[in-house]
Amino acid sequence: MEAELRTLRERLAEISDLGRMLFLGLWDQRVKMPTLGGPARSEAVATLGRIAHEKFVDGEIGRLLERLRPYEESLEYDSEDASLIRVTRHDWEKATRIPTDLRTEMLLAGAQGHQVWVDARANNDFASFLPTLERNLELKKRYAECFEWDDSPYTPLLDDFEPFMKSTEVAEVFDTIRPVLTELVRKAPQIDASFLDVPYAPELQREFAERVLATVGFENGSWRLDPTVHPFCTSFSPRDVRLTTRYRPTGLDSFWSTMHEAGHGLYAHGIAPSLARTPLANSPSFGMNESQSRTWENLVARSRPFWSHWYEPLQETFPDQLGSVDLDDFMAAINRAEPGLLRVEADETTYSLHIILRFNIERRLIEGTLAPKDLPEAWSEAMQELLGVDVPDDARGVLQDVHWSSGGIGYFPTYALGNVISLQIWSVVRDALPDLDAQMEAGELDGLSTWLTENLYSLGRKLTPKETIERLTGSPTIDPQPYLAYLREKLSALAA
Repeated sequence: MEAELRTLRERLAEISDLGRMLFLGLWDQRVKMPTLGGPARSEAVATLGRIAHEKFVDGEIGRLLERLRPYEESLEYDSEDASLIRVTRHDWEKATRIPTDLRTEMLLAGAQGHQVWVDARANNDFASFLPTLERNLELKKRYAECFEWDDSPYTPLLDDFEPFMKSTEVAEVFDTIRPVLTELVRKAPQIDASFLDVPYAPELQREFAERVLATVGFENGSWRLDPTVHPFCTSFSPRDVRLTTRYRPTGLDSFWSTMHEAGHGLYAHGIAPSLARTPLANSPSFGMNESQSRTWENLVARSRPFWSHWYEPLQETFPDQLGSVDLDDFMAAINRAEPGLLRVEADETTYSLHIILRFNIERRLIEGTLAPKDLPEAWSEAMQELLGVDVPDDARGVLQDVHWSSGGIGYFPTYALGNVISLQIWSVVRDALPDLDAQMEAGELDGLSTWLTENLYSLGRKLTPKETIERLTGSPTIDPQPYLAYLREKLSALAA
């Protein structure tokens, strides 16, 4: 079995290397590439994706997996070798359902769509984006037809980001949290945050963010931070983490955006080195990954212990804006619930309502009950229903997110699932680190990142999402109640 396992690892390493170069091309396209380089980059990305897909669905990999089955069954379930064989088999069986031509066409359309979206958003021009959206939707419907489902054709798309979860299961979670969130937002106290709606020099925003990032647990020389149109994080190895953010001339939203992406980056940074260049070198789901971006953005970077240490340095960075604002007023402002137009700038309470809106719209688009041309009207109606907000233009409405330009349909639900999961894990973290508040008040975040690395990040994809949650919490169920209790307590304190 040694020779078969070695051959499998060699093949998977080569495929992983191709994937890393593909994503390097996409990172560069969104961050550094001249805009006119788009067509050539799209073709290169599609070519790399085609080669990687062809190499992975090769029948020899299937034969290797079958020959390795007895070896897998002789090992502990969560051992590295057993997990590698099991997860690779799952991925291979799924990938072999997808024609190479379709996979290539999807990658090409996704890469080509990015600059179309950038221009459409800048020009508030949904009509120019509509053909790209229609093409991506048509491709995703063809993709869904490659699989079987018993609830919705949206489920195969969701499975790409949240494996083994059905659309109906997501809907159950969202049906639980939606009425509570709507009521919390309706009753939320009005908080004066006018001091955040003034100019903050972008270069100083970056300087402060990088000062904090240096303390969260990244090894020196393992990460970088760049500006982009739509913030994201990607990594090409645990020691090559690329964070991006978006600076606005007013406000400090970029800081929480940066901490959000840092949570993704810390997950990648913490994956065990022995899993590198294999399908295990990732998180078990995007929801699990999002739970950590939301942990670092909200549970850490909106907490009083964190700001007990960092508020004075922030005041020193922005003395004119914050010098006369005390910590209590600052904490109230950054934790307020206030409906707004933009998801990436949404507060902790309203954020999941933005996601529920997108989930409902995506399902309707894929199920054929909403035509793409009617999307702006449907978006405006949903924003009014869920958040009581009027949408003044498409740039701040249906064009605000990058995901549909690249065909990332099925991704959005994982953000709100991540919110829910983050509080389930946080209660375990609190028990394991009883002095966590004192650590944060001292500006020490290494203890938290170390615990999360040892107990979550290092596992990679060795376990399924449910198995990972069960290992951490004792229950495989995604439970919204800790999340809702946390928000109730936070907003109740603001109203006091």
